[in-house]
Amino acid sequence: MVSGTLFHYRKSSWPPEEYITKATLQLFDFDSAAPPSQAWRRKLNSRASKLKEFSITFTEAIKMVRLGIRLWSYVREEASYGRRAPIDPFTRERCKPSASQGVPLGGMGSGSISRGFRGEFKHFQILPGTCETSPIMSNQFSIFISRDGGNKKYASVLSPGEHEGLGKASDHGISSWGWNLSGQHSTYHALFPRAWTVYDGEPDPELKVSCRQISPFIPHDYSESSLPTSVFVYTLVNTGKERAQVSLLFTWTNSIGGVSHLSGDHVNEPFIGEDGVSGVLLHHKTKENPPVTFAVAACETQNVSVTVLPCFGLTEGSCVTAKDMWGKMVQDGHFDRESFSKGPSMPSSPGETHCAAVSASAWVEPHGKCTVAFSVAWSSPQVKFMKGMSYYRRYTRFYGTSERAAVDLVHHSLTNYKLWEEEIEKWQNPILNDDKLPEWYKFTLFNELYFLVAGGTVWIDSGVPSSDSVSTRTAGPEVTKVKSINNGVQVEQTACNGYGEDNQLSSPDKLSGSSTDGDDVGRFLYLEGVEYVMWCTYDVHFYASFALLALFPKIELSIQREFAKAVLCEDGRKVKFLAEGNWGIRKPRGAIPHDLGMHDPWHEMNAYNIHDTSKWKDLNPKFVLQVYRDFAATGDFSFATEVWPSVCAAMEYMDQFDHDNDCLIENDGFPDQTYDTWTVHGISAYCGGLWLAALQAAAAMAMHVGDYAFAEKYKGKLIKAKTVYEEKLWNGSYFNYDSGSSSNSKSIQADQLAGQWYMASSGLPDLFDGVKIKSALQKIYDFNVMKVRGGRIGAVNGMHPNGKVDDTCMQSREIWTGVTYGVAATMLHAGMEEQAFTTAEGIFTAGWSEDGYGYSFQTPEGWTTDGHFRSLIYMRPLSIWGMQWALSMPKTILDAPQVNIMDRIQVNPHTPQETGVRKIVKKAKCCFNNSIFSCS
Repeated sequence: MVSGTLFHYRKSSWPPEEYITKATLQLFDFDSAAPPSQAWRRKLNSRASKLKEFSITFTEAIKMVRLGIRLWSYVREEASYGRRAPIDPFTRERCKPSASQGVPLGGMGSGSISRGFRGEFKHFQILPGTCETSPIMSNQFSIFISRDGGNKKYASVLSPGEHEGLGKASDHGISSWGWNLSGQHSTYHALFPRAWTVYDGEPDPELKVSCRQISPFIPHDYSESSLPTSVFVYTLVNTGKERAQVSLLFTWTNSIGGVSHLSGDHVNEPFIGEDGVSGVLLHHKTKENPPVTFAVAACETQNVSVTVLPCFGLTEGSCVTAKDMWGKMVQDGHFDRESFSKGPSMPSSPGETHCAAVSASAWVEPHGKCTVAFSVAWSSPQVKFMKGMSYYRRYTRFYGTSERAAVDLVHHSLTNYKLWEEEIEKWQNPILNDDKLPEWYKFTLFNELYFLVAGGTVWIDSGVPSSDSVSTRTAGPEVTKVKSINNGVQVEQTACNGYGEDNQLSSPDKLSGSSTDGDDVGRFLYLEGVEYVMWCTYDVHFYASFALLALFPKIELSIQREFAKAVLCEDGRKVKFLAEGNWGIRKPRGAIPHDLGMHDPWHEMNAYNIHDTSKWKDLNPKFVLQVYRDFAATGDFSFATEVWPSVCAAMEYMDQFDHDNDCLIENDGFPDQTYDTWTVHGISAYCGGLWLAALQAAAAMAMHVGDYAFAEKYKGKLIKAKTVYEEKLWNGSYFNYDSGSSSNSKSIQADQLAGQWYMASSGLPDLFDGVKIKSALQKIYDFNVMKVRGGRIGAVNGMHPNGKVDDTCMQSREIWTGVTYGVAATMLHAGMEEQAFTTAEGIFTAGWSEDGYGYSFQTPEGWTTDGHFRSLIYMRPLSIWGMQWALSMPKTILDAPQVNIMDRIQVNPHTPQETGVRKIVKKAKCCFNNSIFSCS
């Protein structure tokens, strides 16, 4: 735990008073209109610099030339089938990434839309696995103010204008609008899942405006958190002596990003809902995917009047142009009420754009206040994968499968957002109010959660395909019967392509893996990153899973169940691995898949095909470590019942990598772990340490479930393996990178104690004595952290003992954001608080601060020592929640009886032993007390 005085001397990193006048903050001190005291902040006129991408060295290029040629060929082959390759370094986005991201919109798993800190809507991820990065500049909020009987008027888009052709009076599109906001007195404040934009006298010096963006991301709420909607609450304060007529305008384009607005056949339709909620529906047709319907709406109250313009265009030939619409608002401040009775518009023609506008108008008295609320929702009830089935999204369980559910979604959000905020504040306030924690840590902890919305998440309702789902598979499945022996019980499984004997998708109960209806939270996917398009990449989930376990533990268990089922099955289809050009099967029995797939998740796993990951040394140990941690944290014995056979199989599978029968696995001279360009020889600190931890976790889990023979076997292995590990790798101050004789075998790897991290996180005994653990961590701190830019950019992956960065390969010389957070978490467990927060603060300084590289809300996998990024919007940085886990371990782990597996159990060989499966079935009726959630 953090000591009581360590960080008391730290002041707020960015106090709001440095961005907004105290007088304005006091005016907004009601109804959550004022931004919080801890938040990530920017002025709207801040420069959004272009981000710099990494490049490989000449030596690295020579080493990777064959891989590059094979990858190029594979990318082109996939493109010929209309598919995207999971890793494609050759295709660049049309919109260059910039330091302009902000809090995304929506809950989890139903598609997301990001919003930059200056107000632009971009990064549309409505369709699975696709990200349209370019902003749609016609999606805007605008304000119109009239005072003194119309003699004083202000009109402006509420975003600083950076659009080609702005100010052309002859233009009939958005360039004709009033882009008058300088942003000098306007500020953005982000604390995910909310954000505040404060306009301090812009464009009207006597009108203060606060816009609060709220999305339904609510821990442990598995219904609200699935909703594809967001709310924008405007608070208006009139500091002048005159009454002001204020009209706020919300414009939205019938588009799912990119150039989809030009594809034609899109229809807009006004609607009047219940409780004063009214607006426009925008029905969007796609070519090969299910349709999408947007709803943009405002809430009419006694003081707020809502009108709409259902359809306008961006070119001169439109019936109503963007210029006409703007002129109407400048003149009248509202649209005609008759617009609500117009009915659906004519479908758009190819090349034509349909937009909609919703206006909310109110009178604000001198020194008076007024609140106006808008909402946007998108109903995309079906999610379709390129080579697989269509499924209904999670939110359809609560709102049905009609596209018109968007009306109900905006109504629900506009009438319930205050309840959302109450739950969000209940969750966040204990951390925000903890004076012992650094300010930067508090808001970065929450803001890194952006990835659970913007990381391409897909959340479906159980395993049930939609009624009109048609498989696009071109060939029948390969069904492979595999047999395994687990503790004397023979198990026969069908291969993991998901089909039964009738060539149809398996029944939902076989797919969901959920033990009871109460635990059925559907099935959840999230990407490794928007550039590495693979679902639930497991070696990375090892780091990121702390966030899900802490906030949505039922989702975390559902993901582990998916991988547990995959262990026991086999996919015999042939795959070419691009690193060496060799062929192998897609997924052997006993191996943890690298990922759940790309174009047909759950049925065609291992989209990653650079290396044969069935020979990786970290995946199986990571599975055992995660399921034990999750079991210990939740106390869910039914979960243990389901995964125990898979734990046994995963451990047995690893025996093949113990080449000299010393109970310790060896690496095979290629990058056979998550660092997939960094070669390892012999025993490695990283994989070997994970294996030691897995031996201990598997034995401890066996003790809990009553499989004493298994526990005894793996305790014996642990004793032998630990001795060999320390003899081969410990050099007196840290563990060498590996036991080989290469130039980097003695390198200091930042991630060398990953196994120890999980032991401490799971309440298990340390792998090594405390002196060695602290010595290795101090070495990492002194060398990998402090010798690189003074500790201001995180922990470099590899460092030679002479203080020179290990440039053996691309990844050894990178700083990995998620690994740095993981190292900091390990330091916290070891009682090294100051080193931990200094280490992690390097990621904040380089990635999130105003003096950094500009990676806020798009944290990459890593960056080089000069700040050039690789793979933006990446999963692994969620491991910052591993730090919070260390600071506030769940009572289930803290209060659980200690299982010291090093105390050898004497088992009478003549005493009949119950199988582990039978034993845990008996115990499944029990639960640990004070678990993260109550299990059935």
